[in-house]
Amino acid sequence: MQSARSSSARRALQSLCRKPHTATSSPTFLLTRRSLSYISYPRLTSPTPCNRQFKPAALPNTQIRHGSSSSAESLAKTPLFDFHVAHGGKMVPFGGFHMPVQYQGLSVSQSHTFTREHASIFDVSHMVQRIFSGPGAAAFLQRVTPSGVDALEEHRSTLSVLLRADGSGGIVDDTIITKLSANKFYVVTNAGCREKDDQYFEEELAKWDGEEVVQEQLNGWGLVALQGPEAEEVLGKVLDEDSGVGLKKLYFGQSVYAKLKLRGMQISSPVLISRGGYTGEDGFEISILGDETVDVTEALLAAGGPEKVQLAGLGARDSLRLEAGMCLYGHDLDELTTPAEAGLSWIIPKERRGADAGYYGAEKIASQLVLRSKGGAGVERRRVGFIVEGAPAREGAEIVSRPSDGGEASKIGVVTSGCPSPTLGKNVAMGYVKDGFHKSGTEVDVLVRGKPRKAVVAKMPFVPTKYWKGVAPA
Repeated sequence: MQSARSSSARRALQSLCRKPHTATSSPTFLLTRRSLSYISYPRLTSPTPCNRQFKPAALPNTQIRHGSSSSAESLAKTPLFDFHVAHGGKMVPFGGFHMPVQYQGLSVSQSHTFTREHASIFDVSHMVQRIFSGPGAAAFLQRVTPSGVDALEEHRSTLSVLLRADGSGGIVDDTIITKLSANKFYVVTNAGCREKDDQYFEEELAKWDGEEVVQEQLNGWGLVALQGPEAEEVLGKVLDEDSGVGLKKLYFGQSVYAKLKLRGMQISSPVLISRGGYTGEDGFEISILGDETVDVTEALLAAGGPEKVQLAGLGARDSLRLEAGMCLYGHDLDELTTPAEAGLSWIIPKERRGADAGYYGAEKIASQLVLRSKGGAGVERRRVGFIVEGAPAREGAEIVSRPSDGGEASKIGVVTSGCPSPTLGKNVAMGYVKDGFHKSGTEVDVLVRGKPRKAVVAKMPFVPTKYWKGVAPA
């Protein structure tokens, strides 16, 4: 017999697939413009500085938490926690959850390489899955982000950022937004910023004066990422034929609902399959009912076998995303950084690049998008990639100019992420440098343990991406 929670979650899933969201008895977090309600969840810790900047005003009928314990007892568990332990996962605190950093039998480097050559399954259930629905949902999201979500086709996704309401253009968090229907959007935000983002949305919905918007958190749901060149083959083996889904016609940035074949001749509830990920490889992220997450993960492992698919943890995920030139919030992005400085101008569509676009910080960001040489404000600093000689450069390492003609070196920036690249056999890093030092091929020094190491500005991604866009990747 299904538990009350399981039955409730299934009703929520049916709502996801068939009609706009309304308040239900499911274990979710609901926010509307007209009335705010808060359903408690475990207190979370953050591995990044996510909670340091945003300070919302007090809201009526709203519980706001500040700070959290980092003790093991306070950490939440994803639906795959016991599964990870059973499969030799080394568990560490991350984003307020017990998460696997790697698995017994594979080093981080080996897991990284396996993903590039075959496929790996990552548990990303710690991420916050949200639904924004209602006649005002698109307009609301277009106020707090620079994205043109109203113009997205159904089941299309875009990378976006939440922006500070003070007009500074600072990034509160980065996010993926998927348009499920005209008035319904699936929004995934970072686990480490959960409390800060909740407070942000609470305040923004409280002062929203447009048409009604409802926010729902899919607490307790699973989210797994199947990444790598053999991901399509593995997922194809478990797709239920009656779903009528052809993965060859599901392109990067698209999503679809489907059912999966589980072990024992069972069929899953509908899952949301999104083509994309955080590794630079072809792959999929699959949103699953919490009590079916283990079954789906086991089905994927069995479909591929150990030669084609393995479990992977946070360690490999970080080195893979860095090779792909992708940002990690709290390190490469923060509330003092704008999209233009972060090299994310491409997420702003042409029709929203004016100062009157209507999103927070539009005036400042629009001025930064125009170079000083063309009459705009430009930017003082830029996010760039580096190839570093010698020891790897880590977060916080200073970047200095290289002395010439007897001159002195001066600080021009800081490293925000760095690691050895298993694919390239070189040390890669990203960071921010003063405008003018950002061009590919520029030589600088990075201070590693106090010693200058030569670094060369390099284009990102460091490793070519292999997203499926209808043409076989080179």
